[in-house]
Amino acid sequence: MEQYRDIDLLKTWTLHSVLNFTRYFFKQKFKRKFVVGQHHIKIAKALDRVLAGECKRLIINIAPRYGKTELAVKNFIAMGLAINPKAKFIHLSYSDDLARNNSRGVQEILREDSYRRLFPGTKPTSVNTRKWFTSEGGGLYAVSSAGQVTGFGAGIVDKDEEEELSAEVEELASVSDGTFGGAIVIDDPIKPDDARSDTVRDKVNQKFETTIRNRVNSRNTPIIIIMQRLDEQDLCGYLQKLEPEEWEVLSLPVIQTDEEGNEVALWPFKHTLEELQDLREKNSFVFDTQYMQNPRPIEGLMYERTFMTYQAIPITRKRKIKAYIDTADTGKDFLCCIIYVETEIGNFILDVYYTQAPMETTESETARRLTKYGVEECIVESNNGGRGFGRKVRDNCRILMNRKTSFTFFTQTDNKDVRIFNHSNEVQNLTVFPERWDLLWPQFYKAITQYKKEGGNAHDDAPDALTGTIEKRNKQAQNLTGIF
Repeated sequence: MEQYRDIDLLKTWTLHSVLNFTRYFFKQKFKRKFVVGQHHIKIAKALDRVLAGECKRLIINIAPRYGKTELAVKNFIAMGLAINPKAKFIHLSYSDDLARNNSRGVQEILREDSYRRLFPGTKPTSVNTRKWFTSEGGGLYAVSSAGQVTGFGAGIVDKDEEEELSAEVEELASVSDGTFGGAIVIDDPIKPDDARSDTVRDKVNQKFETTIRNRVNSRNTPIIIIMQRLDEQDLCGYLQKLEPEEWEVLSLPVIQTDEEGNEVALWPFKHTLEELQDLREKNSFVFDTQYMQNPRPIEGLMYERTFMTYQAIPITRKRKIKAYIDTADTGKDFLCCIIYVETEIGNFILDVYYTQAPMETTESETARRLTKYGVEECIVESNNGGRGFGRKVRDNCRILMNRKTSFTFFTQTDNKDVRIFNHSNEVQNLTVFPERWDLLWPQFYKAITQYKKEGGNAHDDAPDALTGTIEKRNKQAQNLTGIF
């Protein structure tokens, strides 16, 4: 930054954006560069809008260890105090230790010689990390977002803490002189281990209601929530469901799609695409929720365990290449064609055709796939036009010189929900997908892994067809679970 030797120019440059501010003071403090990713640029632009008064309710969803706290908490607050030394901030995190550590981080920036030279009116008057002020009357109050959940005297601690927090929120809401006056900054309001607890999750959500929303009378008081998604009903999910039009949401999954439709890593400096795929393979629930910002309930899912995968289909005594087709009942439903190798130890999935394309497309494409994989028997649900669809596919197979595939039609009369539920354990025990099947068939993968036991599902075509592959297994096939 040698080109900004003049103090006024340097001051102007640092206050131009949160990203400039962070880069400069990070370098001053740690003597190394702040490695900027595309997500930092997007986060900084959103925070700039908060400082400019253009955004009052902001949610930022980003994976852990992606620089969110450094940028959106420590440097954002330090910059806010630089803009207005009288500004006041409230900072909440899931534990007092984290909140105070971030508070200490803000103080350290303010005590940097370069910061004091540029912004002399923001010197902290105390080393107390829970509550402190600047020499101009601004300051920061940092506390846990959940309070003491367990332990002796928890009720008293909660009451005292809530009353203190309420008073701080009311004081902040009263600050209004036409300029930026501060903000409520919530960083990781609940820790991952507690996110599955209804008690703790509801406590955080209700604390927001009772001590923040009801006391922020002025829309001029910005509220920023930065967190990894942990549950459908975490604070972000709760607020978006309650008042979707009120919140601006910046969601940053670690795997993005470029203009050509290819998957790319959000921040290769932290995780390459291959490393992210390995993380997804190890624990798809944690990855989808905390890294892809796609929360889904682990309790109540139809398929609670991770499906088995294969690199190569093992040698077996019996094998038959089959296909199961469930045609779309309505225009909104999916055609689901699953091609698999049925063996005595399980069904090894070869291909999935899962689409809402019209019949003029699906009839020919299905025939091509059956021919490509050498399907010996194709089983078609004949309900709702399925027989007519199957005959068209059969005709197309013959045009492709495929005389190998035989077609079996049957009418499904059993209740779909009951079938899926009753066979769910067998489906998981006897179905083996190829590695990276989430990448091969992302829509199908989502439809299977996020299917719930008790309603609320947009579609049931994928689990219905997968259940059919198990129902139509050769009765002599053995269930040799646990060999993978």
